[in-house]
Amino acid sequence: MNNGLKANTILLTVILAAAGIAYAAEETLVGDNPDGSRATPLHLIPMLAEPLPDEEPNQIYPKDNPALPFSTKATCGACHTYNIVTTGWHFNAVDSNVPAGRIGQPWILADATAVTQIPLSYRPWPGTFRPEQIGLTPMKFLDNFGRQMPGGGIGEMIDKSDSPEETLRANITGNLEINCLACHNTSPGQDMGSAAGYAIQVIRRNYRWAAAASSEFAYVTGETAKLPESYDFREPFVSSDSKAKPPVVEYDRSAFGHNDWVRFDISVNILKQRCYFCHSNVDIHDGATEKWLADEDIHLHAGLTCVDCHRNGFMHNITRGYEGEPNDNNNVLAAHSSCEGCHLNSDANTPAAGRFTAPVPKHAGIPPVHFEKLSCTACHSGPWPKNELVRTMTAQAHGIGVTGTNAKKWKDILPHLVYPVFAKAQDGLITPHKLFWPAYWAAKDGNNITPFDMETVKAATGKVIKRAALSEVKSWPDLKEEDIAKILTGLAENVEGEAKPVYIAAGKLYSLDKAGKLVSAEDKIAAPFMWPIAHDVRPAAQSLGIRRCEDCHSKDSPFFFGNIALDGPVQGQKGNIEMISLQEVNRTFEKWFAWSFVFRPYLKIVTLVCCAVIAGVLLLYALKALYFVARIVVGRES
Repeated sequence: MNNGLKANTILLTVILAAAGIAYAAEETLVGDNPDGSRATPLHLIPMLAEPLPDEEPNQIYPKDNPALPFSTKATCGACHTYNIVTTGWHFNAVDSNVPAGRIGQPWILADATAVTQIPLSYRPWPGTFRPEQIGLTPMKFLDNFGRQMPGGGIGEMIDKSDSPEETLRANITGNLEINCLACHNTSPGQDMGSAAGYAIQVIRRNYRWAAAASSEFAYVTGETAKLPESYDFREPFVSSDSKAKPPVVEYDRSAFGHNDWVRFDISVNILKQRCYFCHSNVDIHDGATEKWLADEDIHLHAGLTCVDCHRNGFMHNITRGYEGEPNDNNNVLAAHSSCEGCHLNSDANTPAAGRFTAPVPKHAGIPPVHFEKLSCTACHSGPWPKNELVRTMTAQAHGIGVTGTNAKKWKDILPHLVYPVFAKAQDGLITPHKLFWPAYWAAKDGNNITPFDMETVKAATGKVIKRAALSEVKSWPDLKEEDIAKILTGLAENVEGEAKPVYIAAGKLYSLDKAGKLVSAEDKIAAPFMWPIAHDVRPAAQSLGIRRCEDCHSKDSPFFFGNIALDGPVQGQKGNIEMISLQEVNRTFEKWFAWSFVFRPYLKIVTLVCCAVIAGVLLLYALKALYFVARIVVGRES
């Protein structure tokens, strides 16, 4: 082999090796597989803008004019494979290949003008509808719920919308990328809900700017809503005749350091405040929602954080913590991240109970049947059951935490959520739930029901429900039965074949008979929508049964015999259902069993008296036996 051939061979080998390294780097980036150190890496990195198609992203400098918003996909994606993160639980709802898992809180579209509160989800949870069924395109979905979404998922489908108008607007708004800072930023300046923060930017459809606006070193003004289709955010120009104010980002120049890189205060140890923005709950006590009226979850009060239990790796496949979760996904920590996994875990090959100093309960004196029929949360989670359920608001349903939301002013705002409702869950265990009564207009064809899109509904309800009938506090309007009949008549022209328009509210299905007269009947389609709760967890000293069995087993116990009031807009529609009707247990048996506890104190007295009598009789015969034995012994001696 001559020297030239050797040189060419070596050069080819080097090229192939370099190509292999490049391919490996593309497949696995430096941030995808941490080296195991518990220290937090310093994130002093260049901020990168959203790149043009087929081009590399450009670095953002403090003197740029115009200053472009940084892109998390480009900036964070330089070290972390972005497409892997998108498979995480917070972002994968639109992926039909992902197991739905246990029912969780749906997105609830509540609209008083359409007398509607309807559960929506991109996951195939029973009882929910897909947003597109009621006319919610990706952009309209974000208008309603994007305020408390971390981006990704449906937020990155704006440019793929079935709506041509939205596809065009996507050139201006951009997609709503995953906002890594929403969870991982430890800076106290992380802004999610203020008048210029993340949520408001999403409401203004400033999707491209939302992540930047949430950071502590950027401020965004303006909005995309009124901008012309020709607007280019890289070369912004708006006619002086236009009233539109395009989004403008201003960076704190002091945030830029050496090489004009920026230090992000990023950590995998996520603060509970980051979780709270999307997952807060507040109960309504006599019209008040002050935080000091409620105690925090015992785990958080003891010093744990949300991610101590809700763990995930780089794939962001976060554990949800319910007992059957290991069967629903491949998260290796799922089995150890439930209540039983931390506190009991008796079936483990190695001792695992007592994680994070969790006490191992003995449950002394509790019959084993309780653990076969009840979840841990039945006794330990949510408010103590009373005769009346607790009205509550959540961040996802009511937008609490976002500046300017109506929830701050109106405590009766839709949707109306109540809890704790003790009902049988998907796993067959009685579990506390949150509950609301769906209300919506739909076309019914046999057993199939399809909700009307909201534009069609509003066109029909607007002709019947006048503004004067609408509540100032965004609660239910006073809907008369004759109003329902008129609206259903108006909706009849939007159905085909054998289908007929119906209205569902408070457990009833309203429809028109062949004579055009309104009829109503209870229907399982109109059943309340429920999802299990786990928080807030009460300490063991406040768990059900800690005082006596009558905490649950009494003739008027809220656990079995509490009332769940019907909730809906139909005038005069009142009533309730009993808690036990949702538990699939025998009411007669439970009632008689509860009555047995009324007489148990007397039974104990009778039992003690009987025991004393029996003991006296046994003592008498023992003495007689001793007497005869003594006589025999004395007789033998004499």
